[in-house]
Amino acid sequence: MKLAELLSPSQILLDLKAGESWTSIVELVDCLVSSGKLSAALRDEVLEMLKTREDLVSTGIGLGVAIPHAFSDRLDHVVAVFGRSKAGIDFDALDHIPVNFIILFIVPQTNYPLHLRTLSAIAKMFTHSEVRRQLAAAETCTEVLTILQAKQPRSAAS
Repeated sequence: MKLAELLSPSQILLDLKAGESWTSIVELVDCLVSSGKLSAALRDEVLEMLKTREDLVSTGIGLGVAIPHAFSDRLDHVVAVFGRSKAGIDFDALDHIPVNFIILFIVPQTNYPLHLRTLSAIAKMFTHSEVRRQLAAAETCTEVLTILQAKQPRSAAS
């Protein structure tokens, strides 16, 4: 499965309002709730899991990319959301570069290998400067999905 297969236009925010890492995570989780991809009853629990994960070490992987992620024993499929910040957000990334692209995902607790494959495939795709350039220039959610569909290798979540 490709990252684009985990997303719909309602799960893409082209202009994040948040200016800080934690508020951007909250904004993305709220997007999942408003799009119907995450139950409102799970919102606070998911935020707590993401906060715990983020407190361990930043999920800012460098090159302007962050991949906040968590596990849930109350989900039976991967849930993902993509956000873009034109201004950049300080995510305490490894390379200290502000984050422009955030891919947040939640994986069923029982599927750790899926988590590793998803994380690895996303990180690999975003190492390509051309992908980041195209995503920065994308004007619509559909355009973002097309870029992600074309660029990501299979096996992210298969």
